[in-house]
Amino acid sequence: MAEDAQCVSVAGVALPVHSTNTLVIGSGAAALNAVLQLLAHGQRDVLLVTERWGAGASFESGSDKQTYYKLSSAHGQVDSPRQMAEDLCSGGCMHGDIALCEAQHSAQAFYHLVSRGVPFPHDRYGAYVGYRTDHDPKGRATSAGPLTSRMMCAGLGRAVRDAGVRVLDEHPVVALLTRGTGQQRVVCGALAIDKRQLDNDHYGFVLLNAVNVVLATGGPGGLYRDSVYPESQRGSTGLALSIGAVAQNLTESQFGLGSIGFRWNVSGSYQQVIPRYMSTDATGGDAREFLNDHFPSMAALTAAVFAKGYAWPFDCASVADRGSSLIDVLVFRERVQRGRRVFLDFTRNPGGGGTFGDFSLDRLPEEARAYLEESGALCGTPVQRLAAMNQPALDLYREHDIDLTCDLLEIGVCGQHNNGGLVGNLWWESNVRHLFPVGEVNGSHGVRRPGGAALNAGQVGGFRTAMYIAKRYRGRPPVADAFRDSVAAQVAGHLDVARRICGGGGGVRPEAVIDEVQGRMSASAGIVRKAGRVRQAVDDAWRLHARALADLRVDGAQGLPAAFAARDACLTHAVYLEALREYLDRGGASRGSFLVLDEDAEHVIVELERTWRFGLTGPEAFVSRKILEVWVNEAGGVEKRWVDVRPIPAVEGWFENVWRDYRHDRVVREESGP
Repeated sequence: MAEDAQCVSVAGVALPVHSTNTLVIGSGAAALNAVLQLLAHGQRDVLLVTERWGAGASFESGSDKQTYYKLSSAHGQVDSPRQMAEDLCSGGCMHGDIALCEAQHSAQAFYHLVSRGVPFPHDRYGAYVGYRTDHDPKGRATSAGPLTSRMMCAGLGRAVRDAGVRVLDEHPVVALLTRGTGQQRVVCGALAIDKRQLDNDHYGFVLLNAVNVVLATGGPGGLYRDSVYPESQRGSTGLALSIGAVAQNLTESQFGLGSIGFRWNVSGSYQQVIPRYMSTDATGGDAREFLNDHFPSMAALTAAVFAKGYAWPFDCASVADRGSSLIDVLVFRERVQRGRRVFLDFTRNPGGGGTFGDFSLDRLPEEARAYLEESGALCGTPVQRLAAMNQPALDLYREHDIDLTCDLLEIGVCGQHNNGGLVGNLWWESNVRHLFPVGEVNGSHGVRRPGGAALNAGQVGGFRTAMYIAKRYRGRPPVADAFRDSVAAQVAGHLDVARRICGGGGGVRPEAVIDEVQGRMSASAGIVRKAGRVRQAVDDAWRLHARALADLRVDGAQGLPAAFAARDACLTHAVYLEALREYLDRGGASRGSFLVLDEDAEHVIVELERTWRFGLTGPEAFVSRKILEVWVNEAGGVEKRWVDVRPIPAVEGWFENVWRDYRHDRVVREESGP
C-alpha cells in the first residue's frame, strides 16, 4: 500500500508528499486494469490518482452496442493471434510487434473482464459469439450493450476498491516530474492539485513520489468543437509532451456521426435501421432531405445508410462512387459550410418519389434486408426497427430526455478517437523511462483500426506494463526529502505559475484558450484539411501557446485546474498541427479519417463543387511506409523523425526454448526502443 502523506518544504511552502512504487494516473478501464494486473503480479505498492472517479470516456461514452474487439473463439471460427495481428497492421502505420502483443493477449484480457462480471453475451455452450465491425474481416467484435466500457469500469473498479488500493480522488495531475536530462531523463513522480484544498497557501499542490508512472488519462477529447467525447474527457497528453515523451501518428484521429446535444455515436443499429436524414435552417424551417440530391436512387441511398452501421467512422476511401462516407461529407457540408442543422428522424422512413423511388422494405439491398430479417426487425418505421433489434440503444436516449419515437436527433461529424498518441515499446514504456502510457493516450493504432480494438489495446497495455514493472522496476521510491531535493526547482516553477495565473489583471481566460483551440482544430485538422490552412494554423497555435504561458489568468485559485488543462490542450494542439504540417510537406494526401482537398487531384465527389477534389495516399507513398514521430525538445522546439514500420516478428515458438528462457528470466527484458 502507498504510504500516508508526509510533508516537505519547497520554496518556503509546505507540501504533502505521497510515496509509492507505481503511480497510476486516471480511473478509466485502462487505469483500473493496470492496477489489478500490478496486484496480480505481487506489486501491491500502488497509488491511483484521478481527477474524478466516474468521469472520462470509459465511464461516459458508448454507442448503439459499444464494441470490444477480441480474438475469435466461438464454435467453428478459425482465428489465431498471427491473423489478428495481420489484420490490425493492415490498417497502415502500426508496428507489427505491438500488434502481435495486442493480439496475443487478447483472449487473456477478454476473459479477465468476463471474470470481473462484465456481461458479454454467450450461448448455451459457452461460446462468446461475435459480429463484424468496421475494418474487421473476421467477426471478432462483441458487446455488452451501449455501455460496454462503463460496465468494464464497474467490474474493474469494484475489484480495485475491494483490494483496498489507495485512491486520491479529486486530484487532477498538472505536471509530471523528472530527473536527469536527454536520454537519461526518467519520470520520478507528478504534481497534482487537491481540489478540496485550492484556497490554502500552496494552491492545493500535492507531490507524488514514484518509481513508475502509468499514464492512463485517455485521449485529448477537448481538441474538437464537435465531439462525442464526454465533456469530462480532456486528456493530458501535454503532460508527457512537455517532458520530452515521443508521440507518433498524431495526424490520425477518427471521426464519425454523433449526436451533439447528448454526445453519443450514432453508429451500428442507429444506421442499420435506415433513419431519414434531414436538414433545416437555423430556426428549424425549410426542412429537406438533402441526401437525395446526391444519390441516383432510393436503393443507392439506403445501401449507403445501412453500410454506415458497419463502417461508421469516416473513411476517405469510401467517399467516391457514393460510398457510405459520402454521407459524412454531406452532413459536414450542410452543417459547417451552409450553416444548417442536420437531424436523424427515426419516426419516418426516407422519402422519395418519382424516378428516385420510394422506400420499401421489399426493395432494400439484399444485405440490408437479410440483416433486418435475421434480427427480427422488418418493421414499418426506423424506430420500430430499432426497438426490435436493439431496445437498449433506444432506451439510452430516453434516459437523456430524448425520445426517438417522436423527437428529431441533431447530429454532426464529430471527433471520436485519437489513433495516434504517445509511443510505447513492447512493454508500453515511453522513451522517458519509467513512464508507461496505457489506453488511448498510447498511440498504437495506426491509420485505421477495427472498431473496438482500442478497448482491447487498453486492457493489454495493463498486462504488459504490470509484467515489466513487477519484474524490473520493483524498488522503493526515494525518501521524501531526497525526492524533494531532486524536483524542487520544477515544483517551485509550477508554484510561480499558479501565483501568476491567480494574480488578477487582464490576460486570456482558460475558456477562451479552449475555444480557440477547438475552433482551429475543427477548421484545420478535422475530416477536411487543406495544406495552406494547416501551415497558417501551426503559426497561430504557437502564438496562442505563448499567450497562454505568459497571460493566462483566472479569478482565484478555484480556476487553477481549468487553467492548467487549458495549457495542456494548447501545447497538445500545437504539436498535433506540427505533425500534420510535416505529413503534408512530405506529400501526404487523404487517408484514414480525413480528406486533404486539392482542386487538381484525381478523385471527385459527384455533383459537388470542384473544391471537393482530393487525392488518396497510396500504399507505396513515403508516408505509408514510415511512421512520423514527434517530440518537444528541452528548448521547447518540436523535432520530427520518420521511422520504418516494424514488421510482425517471425516467432519460432519452440516450447523447450521458450520454457528455458522463461525459467532463466530472459523473457521480460529491456527494449532498445522506442
